[in-house]
Amino acid sequence: MIAIVDYGMGNLRSVEQAVRNVAPEANVVVTDDPKVVASASRVIFPGQGAMPDCMRELDARDLRVAVLEAARNKPFLGICIGLQMLFEHSAEGDVAGLGLLRGNVLRFEHGLKDAQGNRLKVPHMGWNRVHQIVPGHPMWQGITQDTRFYYVHSYYVSPEQSGLIQATSDYPTPFVCAVAENNLFAVQFHPEKSHAAGLQLLQNFTKWNP
Repeated sequence: MIAIVDYGMGNLRSVEQAVRNVAPEANVVVTDDPKVVASASRVIFPGQGAMPDCMRELDARDLRVAVLEAARNKPFLGICIGLQMLFEHSAEGDVAGLGLLRGNVLRFEHGLKDAQGNRLKVPHMGWNRVHQIVPGHPMWQGITQDTRFYYVHSYYVSPEQSGLIQATSDYPTPFVCAVAENNLFAVQFHPEKSHAAGLQLLQNFTKWNP
């Protein structure tokens, strides 16, 4: 069973549909039940919205322990704020995260400009290249270097341990867009909205045996 964690933040149906598309034989369940998350063989932790709201809703559903246990013990994929929540602290609302990974969540600075001097908008929204730092990771199988993925975010993670970093994107300077540790892989972009490359990453996750 692949459990998609539902803590009331964001439309999870696009994630569900994408996973069903790449793994039609799998039992895919969208759930807010900690027992179902605990019994799943794989867990996807997506979400969107403000960090304080996400943390509050996660705890309101008693999902914190189940998510942490899954992130430590079974194939686990974090998406968007499901990446950010794994870290210790977020500048968004000055709130603590789950603290599974060491580091902080920071906001893009105001007044960002590209190489031509054009102002860059925050949130960072749209397609951007993903530069793989560790191209040999099984989650990148079939995905070429600097493939574009789809983003919608104003905040990004800053890990304390450089060994966590799997990939970066530029806006305009590099920021971390993917991390990995043992059985855990998490991305800032939205694979469910990233067409063929995103489906490939999700398919890789359904077959990944860390």
